[in-house]
Amino acid sequence: MARGYMGKILWVDLTGGKLKDEPLDETMARQFIGGYGIGARILFDRMKKGADPLGPDNIFGFVTGPFSGTPAISGTRFTVVGKSPLTGGWGDANSGGSFAAWLKFAGYDAVFFTGISKKPVYLLIDNGKAEIKDAAKLWGKDTYETEDIIKAEHGKDTSIACIGPGGEKLARIAGIVHLKGSVAARSGLGAVMGSKRLKAVALKGNMKVPVADEKGLKDLRAKYLAAMGGHIDILRKFGTTFTTVPSIESGDSPVKNWEGMAIKDFPNASPIGAEAVAERSQKRIACYQCPVGCEAIMKAGSGEYKYEAGSYRPEYETIVMLGSNCLNNNIESIIKANDICNRYGIDTISAGAVIAFAMECYEKGIITKKDTGGLDLSWGNHKAVVALAEQMGKREGIGNIMADGVKMAAQKIGKGAKECAMHVGGQEVPGHNPIATSAMATTYLTNATPARHTQGSEEHHNKGLLPDVNRQLYSGRGEAHARGSNFQHALMCSGMCLFVNSAFPTADVIADFMRPVTGWDITTEELVKTGERIENMRQAFNLREGISLSQFKISNRLLGKPPKAAGPTAGVTVDEATLVKDYLKVMGWDEKTGKPSRKKLEELGLGDVAKALKL
Repeated sequence: MARGYMGKILWVDLTGGKLKDEPLDETMARQFIGGYGIGARILFDRMKKGADPLGPDNIFGFVTGPFSGTPAISGTRFTVVGKSPLTGGWGDANSGGSFAAWLKFAGYDAVFFTGISKKPVYLLIDNGKAEIKDAAKLWGKDTYETEDIIKAEHGKDTSIACIGPGGEKLARIAGIVHLKGSVAARSGLGAVMGSKRLKAVALKGNMKVPVADEKGLKDLRAKYLAAMGGHIDILRKFGTTFTTVPSIESGDSPVKNWEGMAIKDFPNASPIGAEAVAERSQKRIACYQCPVGCEAIMKAGSGEYKYEAGSYRPEYETIVMLGSNCLNNNIESIIKANDICNRYGIDTISAGAVIAFAMECYEKGIITKKDTGGLDLSWGNHKAVVALAEQMGKREGIGNIMADGVKMAAQKIGKGAKECAMHVGGQEVPGHNPIATSAMATTYLTNATPARHTQGSEEHHNKGLLPDVNRQLYSGRGEAHARGSNFQHALMCSGMCLFVNSAFPTADVIADFMRPVTGWDITTEELVKTGERIENMRQAFNLREGISLSQFKISNRLLGKPPKAAGPTAGVTVDEATLVKDYLKVMGWDEKTGKPSRKKLEELGLGDVAKALKL
């Protein structure tokens, strides 16, 4: 087995209560790296076509990357995978913290769960020994309480990922929470965990992750630490909140459920800006092996909203989705709502999208106080933002409908509510506007996980990777988008943090670290090809489940149709059809369905996938 991997996968049959170790295939590891790459290959091979996302046939997994638990800079990320209850197709979500490293220290590269337990359970892995344990006393507890109880029993050095009441009650916008605020949030996979009655995964271990060249890796780390630049200093100080005010003012962020304009509807963003958040921050914290430390915890809430000291700082996406998107400029309410979502295990991006959706429905008379239980959902009502976040976590009142996301909520409400629902394929749109950054339209509409802002594009920061393109035009950008996106898949699956990677002056950093970690003689070009293989694998999963790219639609509001009359994006209309067409041509996918050609799949070593799709 190549270095950088523990060489083992744990399989947990929750129906039968059985555990089985399986060797990690080295060929698969090189072809798919880790994370959702390995996850997609395994789930495509082993999950039944048409599996209910909340049923026993859905396979749910935690997967690390080769950098996890090694001295490679910021190999902090783990990925959860499964069939998404929001989209009905491929689902994955990514998080930092320490969990990825500890899964390796506990002896495994990945753990997958099948079936459904008869009663609530959690999985404990301690230095290669796994045990399914009773979680009756944990069921109903929030994520903070769950972590405290497990650590009290197994030690403070236990690393834990768990769901809250939102996941237990199958809220389709639920995520998996680690360290009381580092969340694998997207795709609704917290509901999948809840459907399996799996409350948590707890890890203990001190196994060493083998690397091919310890000295070479140490020297390389020192070299790249010295080369770090870009926006690292400001990330250390403010995290991603430094972008909040500029993004709102530039038209990149959502305002009034994407229908408003900052210049008219939200003219003063400073009350929710970086300085306002920093004033309330207690101290900076860092993920495992991260030299940046871009996260922070908050002081105790002392104003109208009370929250404990140590609550995680809300980052850019959370602030704009619960803030400008709802015309809410009360930062204390955003910190409180973020804390509620972390406790209940709810995706804050989706939560903000749902609350803005509800506010627009309320403004238009589609829902009334009779439907909301008396809750005043007027724009900018920060008390309503906090109240509805909690109702979704508890699945109480109107929150019971909203907890399944805007698509399903609109279907249940009717009366034209679907026009207020901002999603692509069932996944709520995050806090970046294609009108401001047109490449986002391609990403939102063509990625196997639609409406995902952390997937790559031709806007990729790495030097020397992409061909020069004129981003003022809509044609001729397919190759740049494909290369940027494919590279991003390799990056995400390696376990390296996206933000830290952005600080390096070259795209070769991933390949440079892969060589001393794994011992493979690997190049950046091979990684780009590997990323292409990974995205074709995820796309094949969707196609097998009957999901065509032609089903992915984005609201005209995010395309400038009609264009804004004023502000920084005035007069802009995105030609998404040309962007998508050029990308699909380069990828070798059908222009309407996104189906890869047999030739393309065979070129990527996926002939068996072509056969399974009957190409």
